[in-house]
Amino acid sequence: MNTLFPPIIPPSSGEWHSTGGAFTSRHDLAAYRMVVLLVPGFSQLTLSSFVDPLRVANSVSCRPFFEWIVASSDGRPVVCASGISVCPNKSFAEVASDLQRSDRPSAIVVCAGANVESHPLASLMNIIHLCRGHRIPIAALGTATWLLAKSGILNGTSCTIHWEKLPALCETFDRLHVTDSLFVSDGDIVTCAGELASFDLALELIHHNLGKESAAAVFEHTGASQWRSGCEKQSSIGAKYAGLSKRVAEVVRLMEQHVEDPLSMRDIAKCVGLSPRQIERLFVQYVSCPPMRYYRRVRLEWAKRLIEQTNMPFLEIAVACGFISSSHFSKSFRELFGKAPSACRA
Repeated sequence: MNTLFPPIIPPSSGEWHSTGGAFTSRHDLAAYRMVVLLVPGFSQLTLSSFVDPLRVANSVSCRPFFEWIVASSDGRPVVCASGISVCPNKSFAEVASDLQRSDRPSAIVVCAGANVESHPLASLMNIIHLCRGHRIPIAALGTATWLLAKSGILNGTSCTIHWEKLPALCETFDRLHVTDSLFVSDGDIVTCAGELASFDLALELIHHNLGKESAAAVFEHTGASQWRSGCEKQSSIGAKYAGLSKRVAEVVRLMEQHVEDPLSMRDIAKCVGLSPRQIERLFVQYVSCPPMRYYRRVRLEWAKRLIEQTNMPFLEIAVACGFISSSHFSKSFRELFGKAPSACRA
């Protein structure tokens, strides 16, 4: 993984928010300034999980190293998914103007939430392209990866997004290398699954800029129970089985990775080093469902998200989820969800 967002801007005062400071041995570092762009309906949990660890890092190290302001499309309060309004410091237009001056921020952070597809913000796209032109790092939190993909700057890069949007992102933007990691750094673009994964990204940012000692201090201060690396996977359908049976979780993970090209039971068994009969017994014990029936459910759950989040024709969705015909797909979908795919989309 590349170094996350090296500090490039000297300390400043005024509208930038900060609390506390840096370790004594790091007093020569310039301040790390960020502009957080909030898209209506953004996740408050995602925003807080990213910003608060930076605040704690400043506090425990007695120097305001991390600084940030927030911006909305029109400079007016923006409402998050939970109904809380956040008052911004600037509008997107003002941020775009700032980016064309010499006193630029260290990074731009985009925070979005549900229904991100319905926010075609031209002013946001302008900022994204200005960042690319001036080589300013960009981070996308939660579903904001969708906006970066829409702008075209993710073509050919590795990225991630919240797991609920993974199917739609994969099928809508076929030039991306999408993973289900917590966060991914590719060049000067960082994408993060959001929610609590934003906390892990913040720890990584602190670690890279202030060292492991400061990141450990933040981890201890927040009472977090696990320090996760970016390459760890997001919670999945099979994650709930990890504490019960690592072998079952491994099989389910394999199923999730092969939705469009379903594996046979023999292939699955070979991949995990078990016999088909052993897998059958494990699924009866821990899942109460035959493995291949469970596999079909995994594919249908993926299809359901595609139906709800995209306008893909049902035949294309059927093929993308490993079904050889639309009739077989519709029949299987109705058996699991009690309604036809068309009713689900409506």
